[in-house]
Amino acid sequence: MRLTTKGRYAVTAMLDLAMHADNGPICLADIAKRQEISLSYLEQLFARLRRNGLVDSVRGPGGGYLLTLSPEAISVAQVIDAVDESVDATRCGGMSDCQQGDTCLTHHLWNELSEQIHGFLDGVTLGQLARRDEFRAIATRQHRAADNQIPASSP
Repeated sequence: MRLTTKGRYAVTAMLDLAMHADNGPICLADIAKRQEISLSYLEQLFARLRRNGLVDSVRGPGGGYLLTLSPEAISVAQVIDAVDESVDATRCGGMSDCQQGDTCLTHHLWNELSEQIHGFLDGVTLGQLARRDEFRAIATRQHRAADNQIPASSP
């Protein structure tokens, strides 16, 4: 089972947006700088997030992106699903054709694991994460680093 960069970056960017939601629209360049994610990659992810109704864009000076719902109403699973990512532990991508077109012996086990992981992520909201002390401490460090133009991973 693996979650690709697309899903990880989407969750990271949405959590950053949630943690800065009180500041009005947030431009992707700020998220890119704080999270050290390519701006062009973020633009692709946010196009999908917008199409799926999780963010809205504001044009013009002071523009950027806003969450369409409160951080408490957006689960991590919703973010992952919005960017067409999956947390599938099966070898066949859930298609039941793992063994030359037939279901393999452990398909149902891995499928149930995938469902458990998705259920867990569906029970975790951006708001819950944004309130946690360890996430807030990291966000503060990243904000300072971005303001001082140093990599956020520096001590």
